[in-house]
Amino acid sequence: MLNNVSYKKIWQISLPIIISGVAQNIVNVTDTAFLGQVSNVALGAAGNAGILYFVIIITGMGFTTGTQILIGRRNGEQNYKQIGKITDHTFYFIIPFALLLFTIVQFYSSNFLSEIIKSENILIAANQYLDYRIWGIFFAFINFTFIAFFVGTTQTKILSYVTILMMVVNVILDYILIFGHLGFAPMGVSGAALASVISEGIAFLFILGYTLTKVDLNKYSLFKFQKFESKLFFRLFNVSSPIMAQNFLSLSSWFIFFMIIEKIGETELAISHIVRSIYMVLMIPLFGFSNATNTLVSNLIGENRTESVLPVIKKIILLSLACTFVLSLICFFIPELLVSFYTSDSLLISQTVETLRVINITMFFFCVSFILFNGVTGTGNTRASLLIEFINIVIYLASAYYIGITLQSSLPVVWASEFIYFGCLGLLSYLYLKKGNWKSLNI
Repeated sequence: MLNNVSYKKIWQISLPIIISGVAQNIVNVTDTAFLGQVSNVALGAAGNAGILYFVIIITGMGFTTGTQILIGRRNGEQNYKQIGKITDHTFYFIIPFALLLFTIVQFYSSNFLSEIIKSENILIAANQYLDYRIWGIFFAFINFTFIAFFVGTTQTKILSYVTILMMVVNVILDYILIFGHLGFAPMGVSGAALASVISEGIAFLFILGYTLTKVDLNKYSLFKFQKFESKLFFRLFNVSSPIMAQNFLSLSSWFIFFMIIEKIGETELAISHIVRSIYMVLMIPLFGFSNATNTLVSNLIGENRTESVLPVIKKIILLSLACTFVLSLICFFIPELLVSFYTSDSLLISQTVETLRVINITMFFFCVSFILFNGVTGTGNTRASLLIEFINIVIYLASAYYIGITLQSSLPVVWASEFIYFGCLGLLSYLYLKKGNWKSLNI
């Protein structure tokens, strides 16, 4: 039982997720910084191929987000035995799905990239990156399932441990494999991809060992792998499939956004990936609080405390804004220092800072809208969240294309299209939470 959901309780659930985000973003920052020392082509290629990879795996994460919502609901109902069944049925789907996506990428990614990347140098490096990176899909999908279990049951402490381990391994291997230290040949973008795969594999071994030794498997009927229940699976798929589509659309839109920038120029693409890396750091508290929003809303509805949902969301928004404000101050006062971590090119630094100032402001819109949006998802009405996402993406990409390609605006102006996206996202999410029928929804 959640009892009173105070600021302290929200913080206790969110903090391990935030720490996990810190570690994960150190990985992203390190990859970007190391590859920035190799070349702008390596930086842009790994950035674009990395986004494509995340577009692929985000669909699997969508399924496990649905798992997390159902686990949260059952945890609120104190129906613990059902949690293990839900987790096991997620494995029944997620592993074959990983194999399917892996096969598709192996056969078709090269042709796909050649159709959308203009620069031949970037195309070659992007294919090199993806050839290694796609092997991590199996570890990633299984790890997402474990994370769904722990977050759904509000046992988030493990996330700190596993992600810090993954971070340490990845940073060390990046240094060794990208540049060729300790007797290894320099691998460039391929080394960055291989380091990520190995670190995900080690994270999987750690989280599996932790689950087997620290979790009460009998309480949750976990790893029983009982007979496949079609009714349970279709209930899970009914909640998860809209999130899968939503995540795919969301990340695809970002991938398309960077393809728009790639058509503007290689320098603009390199700048944008530096900005993206810093953007991800600014998002760390937000992602932790948004994940907590999902599970808290689902648990509260499971406890029949729907009247507490909006007040709790308000508390989460205030905490998220406070944390983001602190990070934004750092970004506002020392932007050149932050960018210099990625490149020593003084012209590139000054050009990047201009765009970074735009992002620093959009983060506050992001905080409010994304927490509200995750509140919608946490209610279990994932079709509503999919519709909201679809409407926003259409408006966002149309705006970005018009601003960047038709008007040929400067890069900071192109990035200002983020204001349009988050403004619409927040408004539609708030209207649904105030007027929608989510209180009577049974999942």
